Amino acid sequence: MQQIFQKTNGDWERAADAGHPGAQFQLGLMYATGEEIPQDLVLAHKWLNLAATRGSGDATTLRAEITLEMSRKDVMTAQRLARDWLGRFASDGAE
Repeated sequence: MQQIFQKTNGDWERAADAGHPGAQFQLGLMYATGEEIPQDLVLAHKWLNLAATRGSGDATTLRAEITLEMSRKDVMTAQRLARDWLGRFASDGAE
């Protein structure tokens, strides 16, 4: 059973990393709630932020909710991770 969860999480991670906003939202939700993976609000914020920039209203709402539970430092870390991902994604897409 554990292998199924790892594969499912890996599938969401690959799709999110490929730039699919629905997968980014789902992965952010999983990190926010700790469903199937350990809770991590920094990673949740990162993925929700990326989904929000692609038009997900649900991601915008959930990102705002978890921001209230995070320290300023953690929010800044999450934002840096999202910027780094965007820079890498733009570079990968340009090749």
